[in-house]
Amino acid sequence: MVVEDDPVTRRLLCRAIEREPSLILCSAVGTVREAREYLAQCPIDLLLTDLGLPDGSGVTVIRDCRHLRPRADILVITMSSEEEQILACIKAGAAGYVLKESVQLNILDAIVDLRAGGSPISPMIARKVLARMRGDVGDDVGPSEAESALLTRREFSILDSISRGGSYAKVAEALGLSIGTVQTHIKNIYAKLGVHSRTEAIIEAQRLGLIPFQPRRT
Repeated sequence: MVVEDDPVTRRLLCRAIEREPSLILCSAVGTVREAREYLAQCPIDLLLTDLGLPDGSGVTVIRDCRHLRPRADILVITMSSEEEQILACIKAGAAGYVLKESVQLNILDAIVDLRAGGSPISPMIARKVLARMRGDVGDDVGPSEAESALLTRREFSILDSISRGGSYAKVAEALGLSIGTVQTHIKNIYAKLGVHSRTEAIIEAQRLGLIPFQPRRT
C-alpha cells in the first residue's frame, strides 16, 4: 500500500510498483484516515508512507500498520530529514527511511532490499543515526535502539561473523544464504557505516559498540 498525498509522487510510486511483476499494488491513498480504514480491513505485506499528510502524520499510519499488520514491512519515503521524525518512525516500527530526492534512483531496489530482510536508509539518514549512536546529539536513544535502526539482524549477524574471521563462503553456509546474498548484505553494511572495506567496517562497528573488540591471538 502506498500512502502519499502528492498526486504526482503517488503516481510515480504506483507506476514503479506496477512495472514489477513480483509486486501487486493493493491500494494508493493520500490521507491517514484512508490508510487506517484500509489497514483495518485488508492485509498487506508492505507499506510505503509519506510523513506529512493532510490530516495527520505518517507516524500514525506506521503505528497502526505495526498493530494491525505486524508482519508487514514498512518503508518511509519523505522529504523530512529531521532527527526527531527519523527516530519517531524507527520507534513506531519503520524498517527503512528513504528521502524523496533519492527515490527516483530506484525505488524498486529499496523495496526488494526491504523484502529480503534489508533496511534501506538514505546515506544522510544513516549518518544522523550514527551521530546519535556516537552520542553527538543527546542521549535519548541507546546503542541497542540505534543498532536495530541502522542494521538489520541479518546484517548484524554477518558483520559479527566476519569480525571473527569468517569468510564469505563460511558465513553463507552458516546462515543458509548464497555468497551473492552475503555480498549484497556486506555492501549495505558498508554504505550504512560509511566505510569501504571489511577492516574499516569492523573497526567502525567496534568503535560504535556494535560488536565486541576481538583481541589478536598470539
